[in-house]
Amino acid sequence: MATRYEAAHENPTGPGDQRPTALQIIKDEQLLGKWSDKTILITGCSSGIGIETAKALHETGATLYVTARDLNKAKGALGSLVDSDRVHLLELDLSSLASVRKAAETFLAQSKKLNILIANAGIMATPEGRTADGFELQFGTNRFAHFLFIQLLLPTLKASATSSFGSRVVVLASCTHRAGGINFEDFSFAGKYHPWIAYAQSKTANIYTASELERRFGKDGVHAHAVHPGLIFTGLLQFIDQATKDEWAKDPVIPTRAKRPEQGAATTVWAATAAALEGSGGKYLEECQVSRPAQPNFKECNFGHVEHTFDEEKERLFVGEVVGVGEALVELRSEILRARGMRWTVWGCRRAAMKFLRLTVIVS
Repeated sequence: MATRYEAAHENPTGPGDQRPTALQIIKDEQLLGKWSDKTILITGCSSGIGIETAKALHETGATLYVTARDLNKAKGALGSLVDSDRVHLLELDLSSLASVRKAAETFLAQSKKLNILIANAGIMATPEGRTADGFELQFGTNRFAHFLFIQLLLPTLKASATSSFGSRVVVLASCTHRAGGINFEDFSFAGKYHPWIAYAQSKTANIYTASELERRFGKDGVHAHAVHPGLIFTGLLQFIDQATKDEWAKDPVIPTRAKRPEQGAATTVWAATAAALEGSGGKYLEECQVSRPAQPNFKECNFGHVEHTFDEEKERLFVGEVVGVGEALVELRSEILRARGMRWTVWGCRRAAMKFLRLTVIVS
């Protein structure tokens, strides 16, 4: 699917080049002040591209709900935006499922409508750690928390869909997903931990989430896409060692692929607003267009997705509706597992477990 932005991405020269910004997307879609009837929720708006996503979508006239773990930090980062009566701050700590539930409850108490949900927040290549619920930190934060948040808000997304504008879910992924799929035997790294592999599989899981949401709920007017925003030098890189950053700086290609945060938010905003995407979903988007298969021997920052990016069987196995929450393990029970001749399986953080977190996968 070619777009007007394809040529702008052919020969990038680095941050601030000809590649579009998030605000340019809004202008190109002719949405300035046109969405006073829309409600948008964005996670992770205290730094990086979350701020630029919020700023651009605010220009549509929509009501925004933006989340952050540290509300004071978010207020400082968003500046005058928080003074708008159309912008509402919600506290959300994705390392705690209790916080996820509280944030969803707070939003639903304030709004009966949700047209667009953007799962933007995330962490990358962190030292080994666990969430409050005992999950590997990156998988628990990037995947499980957003997964639960989406499920809790799904009825409102369904109810808000209309024949002229289906509700949209935009899930942030990464080109790093190409480093590997999901290790279903040990996705919580009870064995040897590798920060980049942990990050990669959390982002593969996010792509699976978007694809399966589309498959299950597209018929209900809820459409989902996964987005790779590009290489942006933000606080997300805080755990990358200086030696790696120095190697990137010397690479002949990587510096040209880097973007300003305003540019990094462009594909997210395109996924949320583009008229060309109305009524469709289940795609992996990058550079304001639908991704194509990666070329053989691709480099990390090159365009394209790989074979495991789309795997319907694994998507169906891995994605379901959350109906119960406890505290430490994930027990996934489903007709899918039985149909595949597998025993009911307990995945998760055995060493950290005090109770069970039960996620029951319901086959649609």
